Amino acid sequence: MESANQTYVSEFLLLGFSAKLEIQLILFGLFLSIYLVTFTGNLLIILAVSADSQLHTPMYFFLSNLSFADICFTSTTIPKMLVNIKMQSKSILYEGCLTQIFFFIVFGCLDNLLLTVMAYDRFVAICHPLNYTVIMNPRLCGQLILGSWCLSVMGSMLEILPVLKLSFCTHIEIPHFFCDLPEVLKLTCSDTLINNIVVYLVTGFLAFIPFTGILFSYSQIASSIWRISSAGGKYKAFSTCGSHLSVVSLFYGTGLGVYLSSAATPTSRTSLMASVMYTVITPMLNPFIYSLRNRDVKGVLGRLLGRAAASQ
Repeated sequence: MESANQTYVSEFLLLGFSAKLEIQLILFGLFLSIYLVTFTGNLLIILAVSADSQLHTPMYFFLSNLSFADICFTSTTIPKMLVNIKMQSKSILYEGCLTQIFFFIVFGCLDNLLLTVMAYDRFVAICHPLNYTVIMNPRLCGQLILGSWCLSVMGSMLEILPVLKLSFCTHIEIPHFFCDLPEVLKLTCSDTLINNIVVYLVTGFLAFIPFTGILFSYSQIASSIWRISSAGGKYKAFSTCGSHLSVVSLFYGTGLGVYLSSAATPTSRTSLMASVMYTVITPMLNPFIYSLRNRDVKGVLGRLLGRAAASQ
């Protein structure tokens, strides 16, 4: 049995979606298009917030950081998958796999924490409008962003460092298009009890607690909106958080779908497709949700694109 183990592996194999060449070519075009749309859409949000003083508010400051996190989140997985399809290869170096896991967790947690911060911002804006500028001052906004980054990096390090001590078996195939930590842990020949405990604790702290914070914020927001007497006032108050609520629903809906599908059918392609929704589709849709549902962002983007077209 000892001969079946090895203390070090040089690479893993990402099985991806299909071994058929024609399907791989279709997937290459599809995911390249999705990545370009995601990158461009989120970059436009960042440029719009940076270029127009009208958007220099806490809400749009957090939005630009969310767009940056989404760009980085998709960049940890899609480019490597595209390279593997182009090179007709399934390999990823051991170091590259661990690096991918680290940044995937960092930006996934950062997305989660930024959505929580944005929910708090909407809570203050709707429930305490007279004190909004005092509470959501630039110093607090900077501290919230810095705290989100620090928690994300610390959480990722807590999950990735115990993996460095594991030994892996000769079976190194990962049934995914990226290095997903739970899938990598299944390949080890070592005891993963500590790893699993750490994963559950970090996930609980950086996912469940922020989600609870979002629910609390929106329960208070709903209560405040309900007390507004006029229908116009209710609509205006709700419209200020409609985009964020849509993104939260999409983010947690697809994320929950991943874990439910994994629990129900752990070896099924359903889990793989659910992961695509969570890691690829959601970051692509976020800029569309904010630009289509937000008049200010839509106006600034229109002016930016108009200037770009006029300069050509």
